[in-house]
Amino acid sequence: MKTRRTPALAAEHAELFVLSRPRSCLGLVAAPSGADALALVGWDGPANWDNDTATFSAVVSNWEQRFGACVAALGSDTPHVSVATPPTSREDALLVAAEHFPFCPDNIWQGPRPQTLDAYADRLIDTHCREFWWD
Repeated sequence: MKTRRTPALAAEHAELFVLSRPRSCLGLVAAPSGADALALVGWDGPANWDNDTATFSAVVSNWEQRFGACVAALGSDTPHVSVATPPTSREDALLVAAEHFPFCPDNIWQGPRPQTLDAYADRLIDTHCREFWWD
């Protein structure tokens, strides 16, 4: 299902990001989309997993078209993404989780509490904000 991006949702997500991290800096990139901006700025956040930024840009571009995803903020190893149409059922969330896993396995395997793909999928239901990070 193709959906349109929602700039208001992305702006809200960016505002929450900045408010929760008072030492953040704002940067603007002249790019057709957030996915394109990843490659244009030479972002190498997932270098410990894979150093082909174009691949990550292509995946995010696909999510922009399918889910209304929008890169709202970017850290050295962490893209923060707003999602206009998150999964609303467990079945759909499992499908999305199965896409997230090869993109960013650290979201599931690492962190304060490693989890299963099922548990990760449950966290995606009706959630409009995503954060990916690579160790």
